[in-house]
Amino acid sequence: MPLFDVPGWSVPADALTEPNSRKRKRPASDTGSTQSKVHSAEINLEKLVKKLTRKRVEGESNVSKFNAASSHSKSKPPRKKQESRTITDVDKKTISLPMPLMKASDRATKKVKQSHDPRLFEFEESSKKQLEQSHNDSDFSSGLTSMQKNMKQKLEGARFRLLNQTLYESKSVDARRMMQEDPTVYTEYHNGFRQQVLSWPTNPVDHYVQNLSSYPVKTIVADLGCGDAAIARALIPKGLSVLSFDLVSNNPYVVEADICGTLPLPGSEGTEDSMSDGEAHIVDVVVFSLSLMSTNWPQSIREAWRILKPNGELKIAEVASRFRNLEEFISLASSIGFKLKSKDNSNTHFTLFEFRKVSRKFKSLKDWDVIFSKADTLKPCEYKRR
Repeated sequence: MPLFDVPGWSVPADALTEPNSRKRKRPASDTGSTQSKVHSAEINLEKLVKKLTRKRVEGESNVSKFNAASSHSKSKPPRKKQESRTITDVDKKTISLPMPLMKASDRATKKVKQSHDPRLFEFEESSKKQLEQSHNDSDFSSGLTSMQKNMKQKLEGARFRLLNQTLYESKSVDARRMMQEDPTVYTEYHNGFRQQVLSWPTNPVDHYVQNLSSYPVKTIVADLGCGDAAIARALIPKGLSVLSFDLVSNNPYVVEADICGTLPLPGSEGTEDSMSDGEAHIVDVVVFSLSLMSTNWPQSIREAWRILKPNGELKIAEVASRFRNLEEFISLASSIGFKLKSKDNSNTHFTLFEFRKVSRKFKSLKDWDVIFSKADTLKPCEYKRR
């Protein structure tokens, strides 16, 4: 039965769709709902227009602000933020580079130091940076506290004592080579020596300057192991001639030479099978002021006899603890060709000896070997600790 009857047109009760049709049919609706939807669409369209208009106005405002900021930035550049430094590829390559090869001169210096005393090399390597700062900066000590100054002095004193012992335990040839290859060894040793002597009641150098000042003008003095040639500086202005020799020459007064070798001075040891004073001598006085060092030190006394005039004077100042037996030392000097004039051990730190050159028989190499072997019994009970 149809739902309703209209003349000439009717709608069946069940509206069937075609079974194979995929098109979705819109259900029938009344006119009221259609008008509602149209009105809603109009409202939404109006809202969309208002929204777009508002965004356009805001966009124009932002552009004007950006232009104003750009003009301001041209007049005053913005402050840059500090960027934290990161490790770049270049840094990584630099970090991974191998250590540079050691120079030939540095290798030779290292080898000499290790061959003499490994402790000296280790001590130098451990304190090298501290010492470099103190030597390169003349105002270094002015900014230190009293405790830091005390520690610095102890460090320098310890290095001086180690250098001092190393020089005593090596031959003069090796000591000279070591100082030539590393001049800082010579400088540091004599700097330490000067600091240590400041605590002494008297300095043997001052004693010899005062003693020799009364000698006649044109007296020729040979200062063997002179250091910085303090005796020459004091006596040359007074008219005396002072010839200063040491392993390294660091000023015009000093002649570089091994005092245990052959000095560049005239003189001879006489002829075989006869008593002699030698000939061609020019030196009146020879001075050893704390300079009988190295294992072959007796050779320097032999050289003093060669260069001295007949009856020439030999003056020796040595630390009180230098020899176990002073009489054995005097006996050794006598066998070389000297006679003791005086001995002064009243000073608490060093002993003074005065010898005079005497005639002697010519000695063969075998005779000298026997004499120098006696020096082994004169090794000090402890090394100098100035």
